Amino acid sequence: MARVIFYEKPGCKGGIKQKVLLTAAGHEVVAYNLLTEPWTVEKLRSFFGDRPVSEWFNKSAPGVKSGEVNPENITAENALVMMLRDPLLIRRPLIQVGDKREVGFDVEKIDAWIGLKAVSR
Repeated sequence: MARVIFYEKPGCKGGIKQKVLLTAAGHEVVAYNLLTEPWTVEKLRSFFGDRPVSEWFNKSAPGVKSGEVNPENITAENALVMMLRDPLLIRRPLIQVGDKREVGFDVEKIDAWIGLKAVSR
């Protein structure tokens, strides 16, 4: 079983369900507040891999929903600066297991990566 570093918005219903899935699969979940984490450009960038910049954004963030922020027209550098200023823009959760980092909770990807099958206790 894996030790999963899980950056979340505390109280987010989706995050709660995701942590339950991870715990039920026998993983140790260590949760951090994504909104108060002292992010650097380098650390934040490391979670996005080769995904397009538009996939780095939380589509439910107020700035995105209002149209003030259009993820389709933003450079990687500008996206990171914006996210450091307003962490609500960051797609959640950010997950780290060992040296590997991911953004979002794609059940199939996470199951293939660390396993999400419930374990009997």
